[in-house]
Amino acid sequence: MRPHIAHNLERLQRRIRAAEKRHRRPPGSVRLLAVSKTRPPADLLTALACDQHRFGENYLQEALEKIAALREHRLQWHFIGPIQSNKTRAIAAHFDWVHSVDRLKIARRLSDQRPPEAGALQICLQVNLSGETSKSGTTLAELPRLAEGIAALPNLRLRGLMTIPAPSSDPEQQRIPFRRLRQALEGLNRSGFALDTLSMGMSADLEAAIAEGATMVRVGTDIFGPRN
Repeated sequence: MRPHIAHNLERLQRRIRAAEKRHRRPPGSVRLLAVSKTRPPADLLTALACDQHRFGENYLQEALEKIAALREHRLQWHFIGPIQSNKTRAIAAHFDWVHSVDRLKIARRLSDQRPPEAGALQICLQVNLSGETSKSGTTLAELPRLAEGIAALPNLRLRGLMTIPAPSSDPEQQRIPFRRLRQALEGLNRSGFALDTLSMGMSADLEAAIAEGATMVRVGTDIFGPRN
């Protein structure tokens, strides 16, 4: 057991619940995704003992090793990193959620390669709101067409949107991209979608994300400590 992880999780959950209350969100409406890239299986087991079941991974080969090592435990695996075409088969076979879909080609491969017995793969579309070339993501202009294409695929369930905004230390500035993502989701729902997930907010800006409607925040360092 790693006591600092249990302590950090308790403190983080208090922080999330306080933000829900402050921004009049229903209690428990924001889920925590523990970003476990570079962390050993023992760290995930400590988090699991604290009732943390959702884990986000960026690096496929590392994730597959952990999934195999922890296969006897009931964990929910989320892929949150960039997706290359040659990685889709393994992602489709081993993950429950994918947050980083930004191309129809990748979505088609995930749908075609999803094992029938696994059920629908839960999908979030990554949106690049800042226009940073270093970040993946579709544009707001391309989003409706991409959502329509993915919603029609048989082995995927489109759940919502994800973003990684440019960093800011100003809480009001932090809220602006999160508000734009929420408005984009609301626009899609007015067009006939039934999306329920906003994957946004990390250690430094999760309060701003919760204020603007986040349903899932992705936190790594504030749970597990600095990466090696």
